Amino acid sequence: MPTAKHSSALTPDQLTTSINAALCGEVANSQASADLRVIGHQRARDAIEFGLSMAIPGFNIFAVGDTGTGRRTLISQSLAAHAAQEPAGQEWCYINNFENSHAPQALWLNPGEGKVLTSRMNKFIDELLVLFPEVFENPSYQRKKKIIDRNFAQKYEQAIASVEQDALANNVGLYEEDGSVTFAPLVEGQAIDDAQFAALTDEQRNHYYQLLANLEEMLSEQLLELPVWKREAVDQLRKLKYETIEQVVRPLLKELGREYSNNLGVQKFLREIRDHIADTLLDILANEDEENPDDRKFRHQLERKFLPNFLESRDASKGAPVVYEQNPTFQNLFGAVDYNMAQGVLQTNYRMIRAGAFHRANGGYLLLDAEKLLTQPAIWQQFKLVLKTQQIQIDHPMSELTPGGSYNLQPEKIPLSVKVVLLGSPEIYYTLQQYDEEFAELFRVLADFDRYIQPSDANVQSFAALIRERGKRHGYPDISDEAVALLAKMAMRHAEHQHKISANIQQWNELLDEACYLWRKEGSSGSLLGRHITGARNNKKNRTGRISEIMLEEIKERQVLISTEGQAIGKINGLTVFSVGDNSFGTPARITATVYAGKQGVTDIEREAELGRAIHSKGVMLLTGYLGHTYGQQFQLSISANIAIEQSYGQVDGDSASLAEVCSLISAVTQLPIDQSLAVTGSINQHGEVQSIGGVNEKIEGFFRLCQERGLTGTQGVIIPKTNQVNLMLDDDVVHAVADGKFTIYAVDDIDQALEILLGVPAGELDAAAGYPSGSVHGQALTRLKALSALARI
Repeated sequence: MPTAKHSSALTPDQLTTSINAALCGEVANSQASADLRVIGHQRARDAIEFGLSMAIPGFNIFAVGDTGTGRRTLISQSLAAHAAQEPAGQEWCYINNFENSHAPQALWLNPGEGKVLTSRMNKFIDELLVLFPEVFENPSYQRKKKIIDRNFAQKYEQAIASVEQDALANNVGLYEEDGSVTFAPLVEGQAIDDAQFAALTDEQRNHYYQLLANLEEMLSEQLLELPVWKREAVDQLRKLKYETIEQVVRPLLKELGREYSNNLGVQKFLREIRDHIADTLLDILANEDEENPDDRKFRHQLERKFLPNFLESRDASKGAPVVYEQNPTFQNLFGAVDYNMAQGVLQTNYRMIRAGAFHRANGGYLLLDAEKLLTQPAIWQQFKLVLKTQQIQIDHPMSELTPGGSYNLQPEKIPLSVKVVLLGSPEIYYTLQQYDEEFAELFRVLADFDRYIQPSDANVQSFAALIRERGKRHGYPDISDEAVALLAKMAMRHAEHQHKISANIQQWNELLDEACYLWRKEGSSGSLLGRHITGARNNKKNRTGRISEIMLEEIKERQVLISTEGQAIGKINGLTVFSVGDNSFGTPARITATVYAGKQGVTDIEREAELGRAIHSKGVMLLTGYLGHTYGQQFQLSISANIAIEQSYGQVDGDSASLAEVCSLISAVTQLPIDQSLAVTGSINQHGEVQSIGGVNEKIEGFFRLCQERGLTGTQGVIIPKTNQVNLMLDDDVVHAVADGKFTIYAVDDIDQALEILLGVPAGELDAAAGYPSGSVHGQALTRLKALSALARI
């Protein structure tokens, strides 16, 4: 009957798998284009197609997957394909609200019309600059202006003449100087001076005082309607200016109106310009230096009033917009209103409104990273509000607290039609699903990207085409079939599965890029070969391998106690895996157990020292359950035992040491020594079945490297769960050592198989009397545990 060692030992063929290089050849006329850059993900493809095809609000898409799996590339391809079949959407701009400058109005245009309208409005402003203020020098205007001035002057002069006639009749002269009217007594037709007036008698002076007072009163009565005349003249002059401006501007606006006869919004805008342009021009000209007008300032003021502020142009030939916003801040998403400082005062207007990603994507598709979007709660709330209302509101969450809060614009809301795609992790998606009811209403489509790809012939060929497409795109040399097959094998190693390829495109690309670097460094002229790929991988391992080398060196120097030969009671080599950045490596760790009479049960020293985390503590508890199930059926099991991972000074997590812990504990109970040339990894359940663990390749290779450094003896090896056999993608040197009989890998289904390999004694089977053979492992364990339980009851 074969022993457990022989029946559990894996052959070299079971330790890895490879890709047939014949499948990796370059196919003639292969589709080496952008749509090859993603392989697989059929579930996600179907979900994206469904979401993009649903025009009903709320069917936005949340794409879940790991970074580097091609999520963004596949989504971008799908968005571009759908966008190309759809209209470009409307162009939007903000225009001046002449009635309320705080509330700019929104205006829509057909694709391409925005630039045309802007050009036409600039031409219109240029024409105004040419016409004004020179239009008021027109002879016709000057003639009508003089008539108004003359009519006013005639009324004034008639009033003055009437008073002057009465004054002369009483020997008083009337004089006008600097716009004021004065009276002076006359003697022989000549005005007297102050000295002559003082020489008059009191009676004469009083006479003139009374006479002058009467004349001034008469003058006031005659000029009583002077303000009315002045107002009439001003009104007539303003009306003349209005009529003159309208006569000049109307043909210009009429021509513009004909070009946009089918757009009621533009027609309304032009009517508002016509109604307000005279006031604007007159206000500007009133503040201009008529002798030396500043055309640049004149133009700037006209632009602030009449030039539309276009948010985003559209090209009708390019379909709907596709926008990816890398930095989704509040302003970058929803738009913003800028301010400038003028004489210590913040100023703004509709021309200083900036578009956000929603404006740019309106009528199309918007792609965002969920994690970045959720960094600020205010953004998330506004984001949901925009999607629910289907309207874009330009605002700022802290507008009332900003220095510009005294003058804030309230632009008119713009109707929104956009399909949003969020990229995020499963944790973010399911958290939002659970805690945010609005999220479930807005994002009804989940696109779940696979982490792995099946290595079918079609997928392997697509993989090869993808590798070569990248090489051609970056000017790399021809890539051999061997190199492609090796890359595919490394992708399977990254997936930790003999029947799956990792979907992480970034991993492949990094190795290919570095392999090309090595090819150029060698000065090669042929194809890029498998050795270049292997060299790239070894270089990366060397760059990130400092910590693993230090740990191996500590074991070699016996700073960390690990035995790879001999036997010991209650001591076993467990296997751990460390992840530092993107590098993972395995290293052995000694696990020890001690047993003595008592009732404390199995004590997990890691947990007591607060170094063991929940899953590791769970593994030790399962170990207690296994002991009770296996040995405590006929008597009350009482035991005190301690289990520890020696020389561990950090947090310990995971249950992959539970198989090693139970084996060390049974060794301590039975006093049967454990073969120290073996290492063990695997978790257990309460029935003694061995369960899968992660990082199996790194764990095996970590122990193999130590044995290799100390010298392979042929007795060394690793025990792993049988269910992990499919995860084996070991390095070639490990496979070769197994083939040469220098190293062995055992795959076990239950604890009994592991115990037989480690202790060299049959585990024993339960008989009808609920006992085990006396010489078996379980038989000896049962006898010792009964004795310890009896001692504990004394």
